[in-house]
Amino acid sequence: MSPRRNRPKGGDQPTEPTGGAGERFGLQRSETYQGEEWSVRHVSGASAQGKRYRCPGCDQEIPSGVPHVVAWPEYGGVDDRRHWHKACWNAKDRRTSRVQRSRNAPRY
Repeated sequence: MSPRRNRPKGGDQPTEPTGGAGERFGLQRSETYQGEEWSVRHVSGASAQGKRYRCPGCDQEIPSGVPHVVAWPEYGGVDDRRHWHKACWNAKDRRTSRVQRSRNAPRY
């Protein structure tokens, strides 16, 4: 049995990150979601110590210091930014249109 290859055959290094473990934090790209262009940035969470965010995909809290995705409409402002778990952002097209929140759940 031969050892596992860590690089693709040919030795060419990809110029763009492909996702997964190769995704670099802080790089911004554009994606289409719900018929409009969104700016997407992967963040390490280290600079947001003490802050908590609520993921719109699963309606669960993103604890302080956890790597996640920040996404906002291309023509939106600062108030339109949303913090998502990476898995929730990747599964956004497979989820239902709206998560139902209980009456006493916080809205932050």
